[in-house]
Amino acid sequence: MAPNHSYTTKLKLNNRQKTLMAKHAGFSRWVYNWGLAMWRDAYNQGLKPNTKTLKRLFTNHVKPEYPWMRELSSKVYQYAFINLGEAFKRFFKGMGKYPRFKCKGRNDRFTIDNSGRPIRLGGLIHNLPFLKRVRTFEALPDCLTKKVTIYKKAGEWYISFSIEKTFEPTVKERERVGVDFGIKTLAVLSSGVEFKGLNPYRNAQKKLARLQRQLAKKVKGSQNWEKAKVKVQKLHRRIANLRKDYLHKMTTYIAKNHGEVVIEDLKVSGMMANHKLAKAIGDLGLYEARRQLQYKCERYGAKLVVADRFFPSSQLCSSCGNKQPMPLSERVYDCGCCGNKIDRDWNASLNLERYNEYGSTRKPVEG
Repeated sequence: MAPNHSYTTKLKLNNRQKTLMAKHAGFSRWVYNWGLAMWRDAYNQGLKPNTKTLKRLFTNHVKPEYPWMRELSSKVYQYAFINLGEAFKRFFKGMGKYPRFKCKGRNDRFTIDNSGRPIRLGGLIHNLPFLKRVRTFEALPDCLTKKVTIYKKAGEWYISFSIEKTFEPTVKERERVGVDFGIKTLAVLSSGVEFKGLNPYRNAQKKLARLQRQLAKKVKGSQNWEKAKVKVQKLHRRIANLRKDYLHKMTTYIAKNHGEVVIEDLKVSGMMANHKLAKAIGDLGLYEARRQLQYKCERYGAKLVVADRFFPSSQLCSSCGNKQPMPLSERVYDCGCCGNKIDRDWNASLNLERYNEYGSTRKPVEG
């Protein structure tokens, strides 16, 4: 089975279409919140609720009392119950927090399908079930998908979907490469290639602070407050997009051009606990970089090797294997055994390249 490939692009809607999207998003949010409230009440009464029972109750007894629901796609509330069930599954598995109620302006999204038939997308104009013809700013390739999700972010509506797509393995420039992630430099490859941190949040901090001050001075709930809030949201969206685009370019280069990629098993949540470094670490997007490498290595025929979390890549000499302490303040590895002087991050990447899964962390040094 071919892996899924996701697309997300902005919709070009008129006022009537924006209103229709907002109604469907409100419908989805209303049903989700109703289901969550009923689940909590049933649990407090000693019952064992499930989404199948809640959905049957809603369809037979609640939906007929609200005529406006008949004007919207029934697929919306069906997926609202599916999402509620998935949220509780993640909670019971310890993968997420207890589901929370959704609120307007923050959770404006809904999902629809075509009753088992595929939805054909392509070009600039797309015929969606119930929503009919919608336009996108960017032309999409001709493809088939099972369902689409439409959501609102920073005042704009987007469409997101996934398709099955086959990727051919790429020709590799290098058999194996070690990748050292850091704060000063986002990634240093043992091949000598460096990726400097983009730091989009740090570069936008002054503008963001100014917009947030303007928002704080507005009367909450007023039209001016809404306009100021959208400006803040748009800047946050731009920061996130810049970071994601840079990470995609970096991880694609690494996965396409190397047969094996060796990275450290970083515990990002633990690193974020350091309040002095948390902002810089969050700005780099280290967790997202690893997530992208995991599926892109598989996509382009590469192998991802994750070194043990306690492997001392920064403390080992890449020339002779000597181990010595390396505080974060020291940026050059000066080996006290062989006299090798090398950049700290590059030294770590060379050690990662020589790491293997069988416990041996070094290859014999030639010569």
